Amino acid sequence: MNRFLLPLIGACLLGLLVLGGCGPSSGAKDEREQGGKTPEAVIGVSVLTLTNPFFRDLADAMKDEAARHNYELIVTSGELLVANQKDQINDFIVKKVNAIVLCPCDSKAIGTSIVKANKAGIPVFTADIASTAQEAEVVCHVASDNLGGGREAAKAVIEMLSGKGKVVVIDRAEVESAMLRVQGFKEQLAKAPDIELLGILPGYGDKKQSFTAAEDALQSHPDLDGIFGINDPAALGIVAAVEKAGKAGRVQVVGFDAMPEGRIGVKDGKLYATIVQYPDQIGRKTIDAIARYRAGEEVEPKILIPCTIYRKADADIDPTLAASQ
Repeated sequence: MNRFLLPLIGACLLGLLVLGGCGPSSGAKDEREQGGKTPEAVIGVSVLTLTNPFFRDLADAMKDEAARHNYELIVTSGELLVANQKDQINDFIVKKVNAIVLCPCDSKAIGTSIVKANKAGIPVFTADIASTAQEAEVVCHVASDNLGGGREAAKAVIEMLSGKGKVVVIDRAEVESAMLRVQGFKEQLAKAPDIELLGILPGYGDKKQSFTAAEDALQSHPDLDGIFGINDPAALGIVAAVEKAGKAGRVQVVGFDAMPEGRIGVKDGKLYATIVQYPDQIGRKTIDAIARYRAGEEVEPKILIPCTIYRKADADIDPTLAASQ
């Protein structure tokens, strides 16, 4: 072989190796779960965020259940940005995955991307957060009973205030699960005529932004008695604002998720209660729905898992908290 060709061939081979090691980039986290044998199916997953323990637990449960079915999971995170999630769905379509699971960052805006998957013949499932886009086709939605969970949150607030007082809600209106929680909360609170709902403020399910929203609420309503945070990060941000205002014990807080930090907050008396969701059940049942769909079985369009109230009495006997603190 001509000695001048050797360097050129080597460079070409190196270039191919480098290109082969690079896949499409979505700008957010991508974790691939691969077994030692050829997978029965490849599932693309995009969760809301992996900074929230709820979604980490949900993704971990999906991985465990997927391993039982010999499915490969590609786990990504939109990190609260629907643009990231749209890119991830495009990647899944290019990779020709066998199914897609979404926890939408924006329940309505994600619709156009679901339609793209529909046109590509890829079945879409949603977990925890549903799509509200009418044109989008979703095989099955698996979630907490968020409407019922909102009612449980209102029961906790009514109990917390002994049926009398003034409250606000720190919300995240962009996602369907939060909408249902607020709806259920308002329905149940209406049964307590001596509790006044003063307003619903945007906190975006984020600790910092909920802290700011709670500060505004405390300044606008000096006679405020209680606040419901739409998730535990929101509730913990609210607690920080209440403490900063010197109103700890005067203004009480209820959260939603029962993530470890939320349960510790209940144990320490910083939260009156939090509402328990079961992300492990959501994750497992989502993969089970995919397996049944692939087997040609009928799959119900919606699977809801009941929520419960987690009070200090529960925290005091919770064996997991010692490991969390």
